[in-house]
This record gives sequence, structure tokens and C-alpha cells, in this order.
Amino acid sequence: MITIVPLVFAVTIHEVAHGYAALRMGDPTAKLAGRLTLNPISHFDLFGSLILPLLLSISGAPVFGYAKPVPVNPLNYSDYRRGTLLVSSAGVAANLACAILSGIVFQTLRHVSIPAAVVPVMLPVMEMLFYSVIINIVLMVFNLIPIPPLDGSHIFAMILPENFRASYQQIGRFGMLIIFVLLTTKVIGKIIHSVVNPLGDLLLGR
Repeated sequence: MITIVPLVFAVTIHEVAHGYAALRMGDPTAKLAGRLTLNPISHFDLFGSLILPLLLSISGAPVFGYAKPVPVNPLNYSDYRRGTLLVSSAGVAANLACAILSGIVFQTLRHVSIPAAVVPVMLPVMEMLFYSVIINIVLMVFNLIPIPPLDGSHIFAMILPENFRASYQQIGRFGMLIIFVLLTTKVIGKIIHSVVNPLGDLLLGR
């Protein structure tokens, strides 16, 4: 259950980063919707933010979840291509920053002398920092996978030559099915672990 706190913060900061990036590019949609806030209630998704993480936690599987996507309107961007790249990258960049910061604090606390009276309080804090590193890396890697509607697909589409872009975006209608198949066949799990293991070890000093 202690993993729920870093998970909620990770998915919240991910969505807020999208909203702020969109605002910087001229789109106030998220701001007008009241979504530029770190209050997790504003980004709460019943299944993605509560039911799914609880089920995974109870089953002993790695905890994962998502928040309600912030609304954006790319037509408002001052530069469509640059705006799409920036907004789509903002969430994963925020997760990477959170993973690095959590790792720094975790390693700092691990190497300082903690009074015995404070240990009962510090242990759950360090556990949350540990899971914050892992969860943020997982969210970063998962969202970078170039399959619609994940952030990586929008980034990849903007990198493609324009004459290939429309054809690539057509797979969006099958995106969730493709993701489900790759999850059940553990392909996505292998991709995530290939990054989580070395980067997690580095940030946690293992």
C-alpha cells in the first residue's frame, strides 16, 4: 500500500507537466479546465488511479497506474510540430526528473546518521523514495513506447517525414489492442525491465 503515494504523485506530475508545456506553447485548455494543479483529486481516475494499483498491489505484481489525461488542443499551439514534441515529452521528462531527485534524496538519507527515535518515521519515507524511483522510471519508459495513444507515438510521428506521418497515425485505432497484446506477451515488461534495472540500480546506489 505504501507504493500508492509515489504512484499518485508520479502520475499527477506527469499530467501537470503536459498541461504546463501546452500552456507555454499557447494552449490554455488544461489551465481553463483547472488541471494545472498538483492536487491529485483533480487528476483522479477511478480505475487507473485506485482500482488498478490496488489490484496489482494485492496480487503482488509491480504497481502501475495512470491519471486522467489533461485536455490539450494542439490547434492552439504557436508551432504545431514543436508544440507536439514539447508537450508529449514533458510528462516523461517530469518522471525522469522525479526519479533522479528521489534517488538523490534516498541515497543521501541512506548515508547519514539517523537518530534511533526517528528511524520508525524514516523507514517508510525511504521506502516511498525507493518506489518513487522505480515507478517514475516505469512510467517514463512505458509512455515512450511509440504506440498510440502513448506519448512516444506523438514524438515519433513528429520525427517521421510528413508523407509517412498520416499512415503511421492510422494505427491509433488499434493502439490499445496492440498495447494489450504486448503486455500479455510480456514484450513491454521486458522493454521496461531493460531500462528499470540498470537505471534503478544507478539512482538507488545498488
